[in-house]
Amino acid sequence: MGKLQDKVAVITGGASGIGAETARLFVSEGAKVVLVDLNEEKGKAFEEELKAITPHVLFIKADITSEEEVENIFAQAVSTFGTVDVVFNNAGIGRVHPSHDLEYSEWRKTVNVDLDGVFLVARESIRNMLQTGGGTIVNTASMYGWVGSPGSAAYNAAKGGVINLTRSLALEYADQNIRINALCPGFIDTPIIPEEDKQALASITPLKRLGKAEEMAKAVLFMSSDDSSFMTGSSLTLDGGYTAQ
Repeated sequence: MGKLQDKVAVITGGASGIGAETARLFVSEGAKVVLVDLNEEKGKAFEEELKAITPHVLFIKADITSEEEVENIFAQAVSTFGTVDVVFNNAGIGRVHPSHDLEYSEWRKTVNVDLDGVFLVARESIRNMLQTGGGTIVNTASMYGWVGSPGSAAYNAAKGGVINLTRSLALEYADQNIRINALCPGFIDTPIIPEEDKQALASITPLKRLGKAEEMAKAVLFMSSDDSSFMTGSSLTLDGGYTAQ
C-alpha cells in the first residue's frame, strides 16, 4: 500500500519540472492523478507516459487564472475519479526585469498567475473538500517569498502572498479536516533555468548545487500524506541553505 493509495490528486503545472516529478512519485504511491497544464502537447505526452504505469491518469488543459476553467478542472476530476483528496497547487511563472521598466501589464500577469491563480485553485479545492470531509493542499511558493531578489518585484510579491495566503486558509479550515501548507523551493535543476545560468546559481547556494525536482516531489508527498498529519499553515523551505545566509 502506497502513502497515497487510491487518493485522487490534482497537480497544476503538472506536465514538467517539479509538477511532473511529483506526479511520477504520486503514481508510484498509489494515487490517481489529474494533470493540469497549459501546454497541451507536453501534457498529453506525459499522460501517455504515466498511463503505461496506471490507467488512473487524466490530463486537462486549463488556465488557472480563469474561474470557469478552474471549476472545470474539479468537475472533470470528480466526474472521472469520484472525489479530490490532494491538490498540489503548483502552476506558476517567473520573470526577471528591472522594476523601473516593468510594464504594469507584466506585473499583473505575474501576480495573476502566481497569486490569483493559486487562490482560485485553492478556493475550488476547499469547496470540494468541504463536501467530502477534508483533504490536503500544497501551494508552491518560493524561497523568494521570504527574501528579496533584484528584478523580481512581482514574483517576490506574489510568492510572499502565497505564503501568507497559505497561513490564512490553513487557520480558516483547520477544524474542517483540511490541511494547507506551502513548498518554498530554491534554485531547482529544471528546464526553466537556462543551462548557462546553472553553475552561477549553484555557486551562490551554500550546498553548492542546484536542487533536484525529485527532492521537491518527496517534500510534496510528505505534506500531502498522513506523514505530516499534524502540519498545517507551514511553509517548508528547500533551498540548499540560501535563505539561512
